[in-house]
Amino acid sequence: MSNEPLKVEKVDGVTTLTLNRAKSMNALSRELRLALINAFESLQNDTGTRVVILTGAGRAFCAGMDLKELSHTSEPLRESEPRKGSMDVVRSMEAFDRPIIGAINGFAITGGFELALACDVLIASNTASFADTHVRMGVMPGWGLSQKLSRAIGIYRARELSLTGNYLSAEKAEAWGLVNRIVDSGSLISTCQSLAHDMLSSVPDMLTAMKRVINEGYGQTLNDGIELERSIWRAQVKNVTPNAIATRVDSVKTRGRTQAK
Repeated sequence: MSNEPLKVEKVDGVTTLTLNRAKSMNALSRELRLALINAFESLQNDTGTRVVILTGAGRAFCAGMDLKELSHTSEPLRESEPRKGSMDVVRSMEAFDRPIIGAINGFAITGGFELALACDVLIASNTASFADTHVRMGVMPGWGLSQKLSRAIGIYRARELSLTGNYLSAEKAEAWGLVNRIVDSGSLISTCQSLAHDMLSSVPDMLTAMKRVINEGYGQTLNDGIELERSIWRAQVKNVTPNAIATRVDSVKTRGRTQAK
């Protein structure tokens, strides 16, 4: 296996990023954080990549920050700046304008939980589990978990998880609406690849437009979100021709018949 902290594989429009520190449960070392940031910045300019799958090697998706590394540094725990910009991995994911599918293969703990929440769709292995241990570590979340989790599963459930640090099983995560579905560990990646190819069958620019309107609108009031959708629709519909609609109707009908079998 490669010694690189992040494996990058590109196949037919889908790029798979694999956190590759299995012995450390894919803990986010400085090197791995920087590799993730660089990868998403590079993929943003890669027109050949239309969907990203993010997963982990071994038995963990990501165990959070590399506490061993942090415990041996003399610097305070803060966002460091090795170059122009920050080490905010989640912000680099949020800046990526195409779908990110999280293939949650095992433990997603604290910072790893925040990586999962930065994905657009979550498919979990039956061995996956989630935990927010910020209260046990004495460090506040800084990548959005305190706000995103309550919006995903409800404020009462979010309080239970974040105030106790208890683990959430894959089964309960599905029941609470945190993950889209659970699959056997052996079929996790193939399921995510199939989902990615479903997305690839869409009109290319619609993937970015739809992701934008959903994500931006979710952070607004309902009325503001509807107005956002209308403004994007007005700009986009000008370029839709009758011939294009006719072609796409046939494509949708064909796909519907195929999926119904």
